[in-house]
Amino acid sequence: MGVVDSTERLVLRLPAPADLDRLFDLYSDERVWGPDPLSRHEDPARTAEMIESWRAAWDRDGLGIWTAWSGDEFVGIGGCFVRYEVAWNLGFRLRPAWWGRGYAQEISAAGLAAARRRRAELPVTAYLLEGNDRSARSVERLGLTRVWRGPDAGNPDPAAIRLLYSDRPLPPDVRIALTEQ
Repeated sequence: MGVVDSTERLVLRLPAPADLDRLFDLYSDERVWGPDPLSRHEDPARTAEMIESWRAAWDRDGLGIWTAWSGDEFVGIGGCFVRYEVAWNLGFRLRPAWWGRGYAQEISAAGLAAARRRRAELPVTAYLLEGNDRSARSVERLGLTRVWRGPDAGNPDPAAIRLLYSDRPLPPDVRIALTEQ
């Protein structure tokens, strides 16, 4: 699998097993995962499983998470995947060297547009932990608004607060599916 999309400055590729080392470096970097330590990887096997999950999403939904490249340089990941069959979930993570230059916005805008082309009836959502202000600004610039704030289901930290953003109001059953699992 190769290039599936591009932006003004980036080439967006399907994730591949050959990306394991780069993705493990991204997912194990404390600077990247400080706001969401439960998502940090300590074992490359977890990263390999994630790559396979992403590839399965592409096969199932025709869209998923991309790896983002500037020339031969790995920038990070981003895109949309279907979550619980009720919404697209927008996600992005960049290597710290690429922060602050608009790349998260660029990858996210491409993901949002691709999701709307594929299944416009599904809302586009984004999950953030409270305090992740950089990501909150990125999703707000895309036009998503906060539609829910509450406990982060499954998080062992009882003080963790999850924020849910959406491109439209969510019916109660969709919000429940997205926040109580």
